[in-house]
Amino acid sequence: MPAAAAPTAPQQPARRSRKRLWIVLALLLAALLALRWVSQPSQVSWIVLSQAGRALGLEIGASGASEYRLRGTPMLEVRDLVARAPGRHKPLLRAKRVYLAAPWTTIRAAGAVLDIERVELDAPQLDLGELDRWLAARPPSPGPTRIPRLIRGARVSDGRAVGAGWSVENIGLEFAELDPDKPLRARVRGRALSAGVAVPFDLAATLHRPAPARGLGLSGALAVEAKDWRLPMRVRAGARLHDGLDGLGLDALRLGADARYASGDTDLPFAFGLAGPLRYRAGELTLAPMGAALRAAADSTVPNLDAGGRFGFGAALRLHWRGRIHAWPQAWPALPPPLGQSRTPLDFQLDYAGKADLSDTVALSAQRDQTRFDGRLRLAQMLAWIDARDGSPLPPLNGRLSAPKIEISGAALEGVEVQIQDDPPAAASPAPAS
Repeated sequence: MPAAAAPTAPQQPARRSRKRLWIVLALLLAALLALRWVSQPSQVSWIVLSQAGRALGLEIGASGASEYRLRGTPMLEVRDLVARAPGRHKPLLRAKRVYLAAPWTTIRAAGAVLDIERVELDAPQLDLGELDRWLAARPPSPGPTRIPRLIRGARVSDGRAVGAGWSVENIGLEFAELDPDKPLRARVRGRALSAGVAVPFDLAATLHRPAPARGLGLSGALAVEAKDWRLPMRVRAGARLHDGLDGLGLDALRLGADARYASGDTDLPFAFGLAGPLRYRAGELTLAPMGAALRAAADSTVPNLDAGGRFGFGAALRLHWRGRIHAWPQAWPALPPPLGQSRTPLDFQLDYAGKADLSDTVALSAQRDQTRFDGRLRLAQMLAWIDARDGSPLPPLNGRLSAPKIEISGAALEGVEVQIQDDPPAAASPAPAS
């Protein structure tokens, strides 16, 4: 009788083991692929920028080469960064290079700790109009703004900020440390440009604490440069930071400067001071109400005066001053008697709305005792006339002078009314036909 066949070994457990092995191998392969994908700098920067964009409500990307480091202090460096508000075509911020280093304690804390090693920005370009739109769309902060701590400070080089009709070029900013509980010492430089006027500056800044309502001190070099004149100066200023519904700015600003007006052969040194609340809002910079004072040597053509009013700069430069010239400058043309013998201060009002280089017309009203003048003039022409030694006896202006009495060549004139009309420059002759 033939032997019985041996029983077949069970197959199901073996199939299960092979299936599990394939699953493990597949997961391992997926993990290796994911690790390779994540290990690429471009993928790491994409993850970080996406997270930052979601937190800020911005679309942030970088098209240039990226680098990162995890050993020691983690670091990320991205190039050709672009940030936009959602749905906007125009970028809010561009930067040729952004460098960020943060310790592991900050990364593990997931936002609970704001300690950063260092930040660097190369050639950032900020559109202030887009920034205003983004800020206006942001929900209000539930609490006070948290200031990060920058252990090794920050540096901005070759920056640019663009407003409506003006810009600040070649911005440089550097400080060694930022701590919410320590004074901040920084250096800031750049060149503001608007309507043919340049304002280069190089200033040292000290902030008592990096927070609103804290004291700020500034000192250094600043100049105002137009086509035909320059006004270099050394400035010193103190104020308190302001951040409110009326804009960003400085409270209780006090600024003093040693300045020099230079135009051709004219060189006029003088000192001046400004005071008031400075604000920037909706593309306009204002100082109002403001106080101003000018002081110069007794033989200078610059008058000693005190004034108050308003300064505004946006689409145009606007200036409104009401003040008093303490004494008629010796270098100005002498006034006929009895005006020249009076020691009464000269009250004046000055209004200007025009180009930033002060080349447009100024409206001027002035009064001493019962004598009054109302007219319009251009500052450059008036300064040139005052500085001239053998020019026209009449100033280059349009206006009306009224005086109860004036003495000319021994003759007394009473009830004087004088209308002054400056002759416009002669029109250029047309070129002869060839």
